[in-house]
Amino acid sequence: MAYILNIETSTTNCSVALAYNGEVIGFKEDNSSEYSHAERLHVYIDQVLKTTQISIDQLEAIAISKGPGSYTGLRIGVSAAKGLCFALNIPLISVPTLEALAHQVENPKGTIVAMLDARRMEVYSAIYDAQHNETRPTEAEVLTSESYLELLELTAVYFIGNGVPKTKDLITHKNAQFIENKLPSAKQMCALSYDKFKTDAFEDVAYFEPFYLKDFIAIPSKK
Repeated sequence: MAYILNIETSTTNCSVALAYNGEVIGFKEDNSSEYSHAERLHVYIDQVLKTTQISIDQLEAIAISKGPGSYTGLRIGVSAAKGLCFALNIPLISVPTLEALAHQVENPKGTIVAMLDARRMEVYSAIYDAQHNETRPTEAEVLTSESYLELLELTAVYFIGNGVPKTKDLITHKNAQFIENKLPSAKQMCALSYDKFKTDAFEDVAYFEPFYLKDFIAIPSKK
């Protein structure tokens, strides 16, 4: 049995969830148009603990969304998580950002593509099956009208994340399902972090770094 504090700061969404045995018991988040995690994150942590009447000393692990995502957002979240782990002498758990995002698609009837906006026509993306198992690891890619065509010819494909708007402009296949206005949240981290806690899948607090995926796949010009 464990109280785990889950922190998600990979996008503009500043999100904190407290879970007991993987079940959410306290939750606070706010998606501002600007990154203000430095001002809000510790306030939200304090509010969640006070609302649930759980002492910080009762926490048995801290879980952090590991990336990819905003460089600044990830640094703030990881720094806060590591500081709490050091101070409380408890383990650090990392949860892949896109895996947690994919779990926002409930009962899919096909493949899930979780994607975060990067810049221009670039996204960070990973692919999951209908049981939320990863079938293609996280990559940085440049979107084109041919992206995911092989998958789309086989099954319904659910696109989710803030990379959806630019994807929707390019991909018009009948099997494309676009789930809009969704960002990674600490709420979906809770069950995933508890699974890792049960198997002692912990990070080295001293040396852990966020997953900054920066390389992009170059697409040759068709001209």
